[in-house]
Amino acid sequence: MSDLPPLAGGERGPEELRPLLDTVLDALKNGAAHRGGPLPSGGPDTVSARLRDATGELLPVHGTGAETALRTLVAAVAEGAADPADPLCAAHLHCPPLAVATAADLAASALNPSMDSWDQAPAATALETEVTRLLAHEAYPDASAADALVTTGGTEANQLAVLLAREATRTAAHPVQLLVGENAHHSLTRAAWLLGLPEPVVLPAPTGTLDPAALDEALTDLPGPHLVAATAGTTDAGLIDPLPETAAVCEAHGARLHIDAAYGAGLLFSPRHRAALAGLDRAHSITLDLHKLGWQPVAAGLLAVRDRTDLAPLGHRAEYLNADDDTEAGLPDLLGRSLRTTRRPDVLKTAVTLKALGRTGLADLVDRVVALAHHLARLVDLHPGLDLYDTPALTTVLFRPTGADDDTVAAIRRSLLTDGRAVLGRARMDGRLWLKATLLNPHTDPGDLAALLKLVEGHTPR
Repeated sequence: MSDLPPLAGGERGPEELRPLLDTVLDALKNGAAHRGGPLPSGGPDTVSARLRDATGELLPVHGTGAETALRTLVAAVAEGAADPADPLCAAHLHCPPLAVATAADLAASALNPSMDSWDQAPAATALETEVTRLLAHEAYPDASAADALVTTGGTEANQLAVLLAREATRTAAHPVQLLVGENAHHSLTRAAWLLGLPEPVVLPAPTGTLDPAALDEALTDLPGPHLVAATAGTTDAGLIDPLPETAAVCEAHGARLHIDAAYGAGLLFSPRHRAALAGLDRAHSITLDLHKLGWQPVAAGLLAVRDRTDLAPLGHRAEYLNADDDTEAGLPDLLGRSLRTTRRPDVLKTAVTLKALGRTGLADLVDRVVALAHHLARLVDLHPGLDLYDTPALTTVLFRPTGADDDTVAAIRRSLLTDGRAVLGRARMDGRLWLKATLLNPHTDPGDLAALLKLVEGHTPR
């Protein structure tokens, strides 16, 4: 037995992990030092070649042992990583995870409960129940029947919302018709395709947000039933649809409303900014995603519903997991809590974060990154060689060099990526291409933002 590799669980697990964790932490540090910036330099081919050279044969006849494998591979991946904790890595809704949440995620991996039956995850089941109800009531403060499911992120949550709408309207003469703004996340259109529903009706968003008048006209003309998907925090510009007006139109027409707040739901934690989500609680379902404005390691998504009876169609029986007599005897039935069977206890890291930071700590993080976005917008607005798209609604700032064409904007971004100097995104608004900075790192300071603009200026052709 002594020749067998050790396990992470059990009484000996922590002591077996301790030296390995030291190796991992050292490898992470060394990899980041060799990278020397927010992104590895050289572009895809160079990064791939560097990784192959560093790792060597990945399935040798005889293994290298745990320490060598960890030191080699973790350092190589860290050296070749895009590091969201670097202030100049600001392209996507890709947050730097909190250390406390990451430590909790290690515990979840070591314990390895599977959330598909109570006998695999007794305490994790109880914890998930508490946390999902708590977060559901953050989104629906006045709904006593609110509930939430843990998902892998916004895409799965949106797909579940469309599925629940289909099931809630199954007896209607026509399949449910999804209506989305042209600013909506692509996962909604994909969900309609996966579920065999009609092609979604795409409504205009002339200012980057859904037009309630166009929605009213479409609902008047289209046969029902209808599912309207609004957005609280668009991927391109972080914009929030007019939620109260959209909800009023849906209520007037008897349409279901889903709000994709994967990005914007983090404002719920901030008394200063929560009002921007007025009308959120009028939706039948809401997508939340705490690996954006929640600083969680992937994955940390949720789907909240105003009435937990809407979740009934997800119920499913498998004799070996939720036999009728076990359920009747009081064992919790978890198969209706997800479309997945095996799934991690992702709720542990979230619970630890909520406990560790509390409301005031989470509010401070949200307020800091929103303030950073406004500071960057002011820097751009005052810069003679840069144009600002608009005042940020969340933490996304769009800008471009004055007078540059779209090809130049795209080339500036790729040049910064290839050099490994900065990671900026891209967004098309008003028919033009913009550089996109998505600020999710509360440790970023004004000097970092000035340095970012200096880099863009230095890569702009004269």
